[in-house]
Amino acid sequence: MYWLIEEQEQLEVLLNSGYKEAFIEIIPFNNNIHPAQNNVSLVYIRPLLASKGYMLCIYHSEALNGVNTHVNTILQKFDKLYCRDKKEILHYFPLKALYDINPPPTTYIPPTTPTHDLYYRQHSDNPELNLIIPIVKHYEVCETIFRDLKANINIEKTKYYEFFNNKVSVVFNAIERNGIRVHNETFSGYFHEIDSEYTHTQYNLRTTTTRPSNKFKNVNYAALNKENGCRKSFIPRNSKFVEIDISAYHPSLAANLIDYNFTTSDIHSHFAALYKVDYKKAKELTFKQLYGGVFKNYKHLEFFQKIEKYVGDNWSKFESEGYIECPVSGYIYKKEKLDNMNPQKLFNYVLQNLETSTNVLILWDMCRILRGYKTKLVLYTYDSFLFDYDEEEVELLEKIRNVFEKYKLNIKEIEGYDYSFRKTD
Repeated sequence: MYWLIEEQEQLEVLLNSGYKEAFIEIIPFNNNIHPAQNNVSLVYIRPLLASKGYMLCIYHSEALNGVNTHVNTILQKFDKLYCRDKKEILHYFPLKALYDINPPPTTYIPPTTPTHDLYYRQHSDNPELNLIIPIVKHYEVCETIFRDLKANINIEKTKYYEFFNNKVSVVFNAIERNGIRVHNETFSGYFHEIDSEYTHTQYNLRTTTTRPSNKFKNVNYAALNKENGCRKSFIPRNSKFVEIDISAYHPSLAANLIDYNFTTSDIHSHFAALYKVDYKKAKELTFKQLYGGVFKNYKHLEFFQKIEKYVGDNWSKFESEGYIECPVSGYIYKKEKLDNMNPQKLFNYVLQNLETSTNVLILWDMCRILRGYKTKLVLYTYDSFLFDYDEEEVELLEKIRNVFEKYKLNIKEIEGYDYSFRKTD
């Protein structure tokens, strides 16, 4: 059978082939458009037992476009669809068979052809650009991607692979799907022109520490300026925004690691009493010691005694066995892949990984709770969760608060009618 599939008869041959596992790649209308607002031009399928891949044409200027309504049928026939970015493909095809073979921290940049480079250099703003790039060039790129990544298919699937596929990819896709409503004129003034009522964030999950970044079209949603007024661009679709922040997040996570219980819900007040200093100074001292090492005059405190023991034990294991496995996620830091490590730096890596993986568990619970509600979770940034809240769903906030209590985390809340949380009359 020819590699290009553009008619129902050709699709039937592939449908009846008996293939159960394949690699999949999506060619959207334009690579620069967010997948939540994009459309599919071509679907590349490479059955693992086939000698070549097949390009299913949904919509392209060169083809008959005769398989559009049948693509889902063939994709659902596969038991496993390996891919390089599950979070992205879920925007187009929410399939349970998808399995990401390129989890963090591996970064894979898809190749291009000179033809792709030329068209994107000259016509990047064309929303249907991939529809005029020859199909054979898209096929060439997809075949290369498969050759580059096919060895990953047979790599042992660790606890972290399962955590990333079953939880991480799913929850961040869900947040991206929700989008954030914007005031178009204000948003355009601070960021870039927009012709939609919503903007969509895009989480980069493949970072060295596994802590996601969040940027799309040069807007850094993980670090929006709090002073210049840009946050007024973001407005709720429902009644108001409710932001829930986790208080003293890293000290709380560290306490869970070492089995230490604070005597009060206000952790920084707890430390202020131990240090015999004011609240602000206590906060500064705690973070300096968590990230930089315990000061001599506070080594007698039980919390820091346990921290030092944990850091030392972790480092000994890392040195003797060549790796450590992070709690919750199962992510493994290997000595051979990390340069200039020391006990404190390794602890910081573990703490950041624990932050992200705990947040994934929280986000997973949130997604399940919010199913069927108008209230949406629209932004997540490390220790902060932004909800677009419908005031008629009065019972929902208590359910959300209970999630943080489940993970022994203290929270504070703020609400307002735009993301700057300015007061209204």
